[in-house]
Amino acid sequence: MLAKGQTGMSRTDSAVKINSVTKTFAQWQRDNTGKGIIRNLLKPEKRVITALEDVSFEINEGEFVAYAGPNGAGKSTTMKLLSGMLIPTSGDISVFSMSPVKQRRAIMKRLGVLFGNRTELWWDHPIIQSFEWKKVVWDIPDEVYKRNLDMTTELLDLEDLLKTFARELSLGQRMRADLAMMLLHSPELILLDEPTLGLDVIAKRQMIEFLKKINRENGVTIFVTSHDMQDLEEMAQRIIMISKGRIAYDGEFDGLRGITGNLTKLIVTMNGQNNIEIGEIQPMSVKNGVFEYDIDTAKTPVKLLLKRLSEIDGVIDIEINKAPIEQVIAGLYTAWK
Repeated sequence: MLAKGQTGMSRTDSAVKINSVTKTFAQWQRDNTGKGIIRNLLKPEKRVITALEDVSFEINEGEFVAYAGPNGAGKSTTMKLLSGMLIPTSGDISVFSMSPVKQRRAIMKRLGVLFGNRTELWWDHPIIQSFEWKKVVWDIPDEVYKRNLDMTTELLDLEDLLKTFARELSLGQRMRADLAMMLLHSPELILLDEPTLGLDVIAKRQMIEFLKKINRENGVTIFVTSHDMQDLEEMAQRIIMISKGRIAYDGEFDGLRGITGNLTKLIVTMNGQNNIEIGEIQPMSVKNGVFEYDIDTAKTPVKLLLKRLSEIDGVIDIEINKAPIEQVIAGLYTAWK
């Protein structure tokens, strides 16, 4: 990793380039009925599934980029293409200006990959043995291994777990150990597919803070997928949205709110009022004198809202917040169906 204090955010070299990439899969169709079995033998049928279609984007070194979309949108396929686990049907992919297909070994020396539902830890051995196995197999220099082991042990709170069998770890503990193992060879780019999947609040917080730290202080480029949009908004500076195998959005999180019409959450606390009217806007919920509204400030400006509220008696408190990113994304997913 880079020396402490040296960030990658000012660097402009490309870490990832995907240019007009399409990936298709062939699925053999099966019919287990009597006639279907005969038809399968005489004239087997297959269906072509397009996981990615003409996808293009670039990630510069030092960026922290979120990658999101509905189930089946093509997120995991993209990760596997970048790591050389899959080959594109068409288009070009480069990681540090190298081909994941032709130069996979060279790329893997600079790349780390973590899938939330898989582990590289030896199941029936203490996790420190898995770490030491990687040191030998990857030929990690002693000083690099010790530095990274000390760093990840401290920041991911692994000291009491190093001698614990992997099969005895909780999901959160295993995810932290997997992340530590992935970082032992000092990858410059890490691909994370659902790294907070199934984690409790404390484990998730440790994971997020650690990722932000190594990106900020060590300049590690991070490309992460997750269904938890609040986690992504907290971690990343940029989000790429994919829908039905095509790029639907690439930019800042606030830009997504602009697409949905500047959706805003308005909370009004009243003194004993059972109902209040703000023009034609109806409350989404009412409980104990607290009225919650979803407001599109592109249609109803905040200035007009405040004017209307100032004319209503009994208002105790007003709170105006950006709509939760989860709500914004849910609206986009519905529109994309």
